[in-house]
Amino acid sequence: MEQIQERIQRKAAEIEDIIKAYLPEETGLQRSVLEAMNYSVLAGGKRLRPMLMLETYRMFGGRGREVEALMAAIEMIHTYSLVHDDLPAMDNDEYRRGRRTTHAVYGEAMGILAGDGLLNLAWETAMKAFASERREEQNLQAEAVRLRRVADAISVLAQKAGVFGMIGGQCADIEAEGAEQVSMEQLLFIHEHKTAALIQAAMMAGAILAGADRQQVERMERCAYDIGVAFQIQDDILDVTGTAEELGKPIGSDEKNHKQTYVTINGLEASAGEVERLSREAMEILFSLEGDSSFLQELTAFLIHRRK
Repeated sequence: MEQIQERIQRKAAEIEDIIKAYLPEETGLQRSVLEAMNYSVLAGGKRLRPMLMLETYRMFGGRGREVEALMAAIEMIHTYSLVHDDLPAMDNDEYRRGRRTTHAVYGEAMGILAGDGLLNLAWETAMKAFASERREEQNLQAEAVRLRRVADAISVLAQKAGVFGMIGGQCADIEAEGAEQVSMEQLLFIHEHKTAALIQAAMMAGAILAGADRQQVERMERCAYDIGVAFQIQDDILDVTGTAEELGKPIGSDEKNHKQTYVTINGLEASAGEVERLSREAMEILFSLEGDSSFLQELTAFLIHRRK
């Protein structure tokens, strides 16, 4: 287990350098919001989504740097969602990843603007992928194929991050708070859209940029669904069984916010069993694909069975 942790840390450090290269300089009269944006992105975290994107890209034979702009973009989108999720109008959390949340440091108004700024910066950053691989000797047909792949990858990222993806899941999650009863259909909708959607975007975009065909992209979408839902159920489990020191945030927040989760509906044992089932299915998909998926398999197992 220590070996995979070391590999994840090394890869996360490489991704950190990529993300930093796309962050804004903290200057001008809008300096406060730029500081809040950078504070939010540099608060740490697993860098799971850009890591999954990069490793999927490589598994399907991608070797260029065009993926880097989308890696930074998806982390900005993920971070903005956390900034807004922590706001008083949402979960009202003052700590995340072991330090104070953005609104707790910069104020609620600047927290809102920092999230808005990161979402917009994400699309500015993603667009840079169009130019990142342009070469003089590349023929027009090859360049047209490359540009189509970039456009398709950005389209997937936009859809999975929007009202039919992550934002839609957040909407359903808010409306489920305090409800007397939440059905499994509602709960799985929330998990699929709020959590799995961006993981799907990461793995689908990586596959698309590398030239995977439609069937392969669809299989990655299913694999990412399994990973995302299992990841969220494990998160629900840790909210009950973990400690604040392990997680870097308060435990019991679901109970505090009167949220019904997979654990509250099905119990710990059944929840752990579903995590195992989804994990096996994800592994089977990765194993069945051409290309070296060994690190993706190890990463998936580590993330799904994590303790923090």
